[in-house]
Amino acid sequence: MIKIMLIDDYPIIRSGVTRLIESQKNMSVVAETDNADDGYKLYFKTKPDVLILDLDLHDSSLGMLNQLITKDPKAKVMVFSSRVEGTFAIQSISAGAKGYVVKSSSQDDIVNAIQQINKGQSYLSPEVAQDIALQKLNLGDNPMENLTTREFEVFRLLAEGANIDKVASKLKIGYKTAANYQTVLKQKLNISSPIELIRLALKHRVITINMAFLPFIIAPMDL
Repeated sequence: MIKIMLIDDYPIIRSGVTRLIESQKNMSVVAETDNADDGYKLYFKTKPDVLILDLDLHDSSLGMLNQLITKDPKAKVMVFSSRVEGTFAIQSISAGAKGYVVKSSSQDDIVNAIQQINKGQSYLSPEVAQDIALQKLNLGDNPMENLTTREFEVFRLLAEGANIDKVASKLKIGYKTAANYQTVLKQKLNISSPIELIRLALKHRVITINMAFLPFIIAPMDL
């Protein structure tokens, strides 16, 4: 029996995945929660064979993943995400995940991914693997691959319009630490303004343009 734990902040997603898992003869959900902090504690309490982790928790998914793998390098984590952009898969795998599965996947694909990851194999949703290949072909090297998990989290939040206070609060780090990460990003990515940061984030599909971002993009700011 494959013991599975779920971390997702949407009850309807947890319910749907639980029904799918419980319909399999060799799988069972042993624990579930809606946040990274409780998930970290529950993982070591229940010791699941496979952990399914939502990428977009209200707290830090990648940070929790990195912390978990540091303590248990043999952990088998499947990141479950609505994002098909390869950049997020690359960061998830770099942080220690065994697989990256998009939430729009068929039930058969989700079950197959769990089975492969439980065996210690890697798994990428086909559309994600294709996106990574196309990015390599069209854009060349992706500078996001050179960022640590924490640096990427800070980059993503800044690109989404967060200020340093919000970055610090979201990632549960000090203001000075968040500001230091911002400085490191400027040096690593060779950027000097918020506009350059956002253009880079758009180019590598870390964010997408919509009306929520437009005021931030056109407003004069300092980085």
